[in-house]
Amino acid sequence: MMNKVITPLVLAAVLTAAPALAQQSGGTLNLVIQPEPPSLMMGLVQNGPTQMVAGDIYESLLRYDTDLQPMPSLAREWEVSEDGLTYTFHLQDGVTWHDGEAFTAHDVVFSADVFLRETHPRLRATLEYVDSIEAVDDATVVFTLTEPFGPFLGTFEAGTMPIIPRHIYEGTDFANNEMNNTPIGTGPFKFQEWRRGSFIHLVKNEDYYLDGRPYLDEVYYHVIPDGASRAVAYETGTVDVLHGGSVENFDVPRLSELPDTCVTEAGWEYFGPHSWMWMNNHEGPMADPNTRRAVMHALDREFALDALWNGLGKLATGPVSSSTRFYEPDTPSIAFDPELAREYLEQSSYDGETLQLLPLPYGETWQRWAEATRQNLIEVGFDVELVATDVAGWNQRVADWDFDLAFTYLYQYGDPALGVSRTYVESNIAKGSPWNNVAGYRNPEVDAKWDQAALSASDDERQTLYTEIQNTIVEDMPVAWLLELGFPTIHRCNVKDLVTTGIGINDGLRDAWIEQ
Repeated sequence: MMNKVITPLVLAAVLTAAPALAQQSGGTLNLVIQPEPPSLMMGLVQNGPTQMVAGDIYESLLRYDTDLQPMPSLAREWEVSEDGLTYTFHLQDGVTWHDGEAFTAHDVVFSADVFLRETHPRLRATLEYVDSIEAVDDATVVFTLTEPFGPFLGTFEAGTMPIIPRHIYEGTDFANNEMNNTPIGTGPFKFQEWRRGSFIHLVKNEDYYLDGRPYLDEVYYHVIPDGASRAVAYETGTVDVLHGGSVENFDVPRLSELPDTCVTEAGWEYFGPHSWMWMNNHEGPMADPNTRRAVMHALDREFALDALWNGLGKLATGPVSSSTRFYEPDTPSIAFDPELAREYLEQSSYDGETLQLLPLPYGETWQRWAEATRQNLIEVGFDVELVATDVAGWNQRVADWDFDLAFTYLYQYGDPALGVSRTYVESNIAKGSPWNNVAGYRNPEVDAKWDQAALSASDDERQTLYTEIQNTIVEDMPVAWLLELGFPTIHRCNVKDLVTTGIGINDGLRDAWIEQ
């Protein structure tokens, strides 16, 4: 017996009907992209710049609203069995690939069961819970799990599970397929041209399956190498949109006050960019929990939020962001308290050695934040040295655990099982990657709860377990949580419906239009 989760046909009808009231077709939208993506073949590359541009070209079965509830995309509706093991997706009618071939359920099976199992490390971990993927007919695909996996319905956004054309990739060397340079998707825009170091040009998919969409005729992503130049490009009218993080934070207030300029912080709910400082639990002063607690309470995060991030974002309360499912707001306090920091430091094994702190080499804001942090730590009794690196050097030192403290931020992907547990479970401790449990946190009881919570089909049970996990981890304090980062998108006010989901600009520009 099937238990229908949602009947999105009604929602789709509303979304399809509403644009007729005001939307206007036509026009060119100019955005910036930084850094320049290495590739637009999203089945092979999933970094941020690739997802932002290729999100216009590729689609997945679902999208997610700002409450992270699933919405139709290539699937028009879906059902989940009562035992949580069977997910049945009914696909949209009339979908074609950009080369004119018909899109079918067999493309979904090939993408998830063959291509992405080989190429997509983050999705591969989720697919370990999938026993089979079958095309019942051309318009219906069924995923059968080995055991209930609570966050499974959250894995169908384009960056996590892009649907790949079987007729182009089946039986080929995926990494070296010549079509990787001219990506073919089902999305609202088609690849037209890429002048390396200058721009990426996409054009309207005239055969898109949603009548009237997309509204824009063409899109240019301009490659502009430094933040100051990107700000100037907006001021001079070269670009219409500055996505979150594309200019220095200290430029945000000035740009936001320009005429005909609108700003939104929406569109990051699914990713939940969450910043913290790695603390090296493996060895040295940070192996002592009291030293870590001293660091945490020494940090004036309100100052960082107000003075360095211009009030954008909010203070983190622990490992889970407030936009992520199963967030627990009442974790133990990690407030700024220099006296408490000194008490913990007095109780610790710290003997005055110099701590090496790695700023994140992503621009001036992060450098200033590291300098403020160093000052906070010195004021309670630490000796701290800032260690400057480039991006490659930062990656190497963090991956090799060659630091005492190191700034970072990671995405949460809407659910603790998808984007949070990976940085705290013991099974994910391994040198060589800056994105796993770099701190080296170990707590077998918490690990067991992570597993139990991921495999529960009951949201109530998951909330109970995740609340216990968050409280315990904050008590253990393996890292120093900083901010839920605010990444404002700045754009001309006549650019409408630029951000309509919890995935923001990365979700593609099928709804965006320009008021003439």
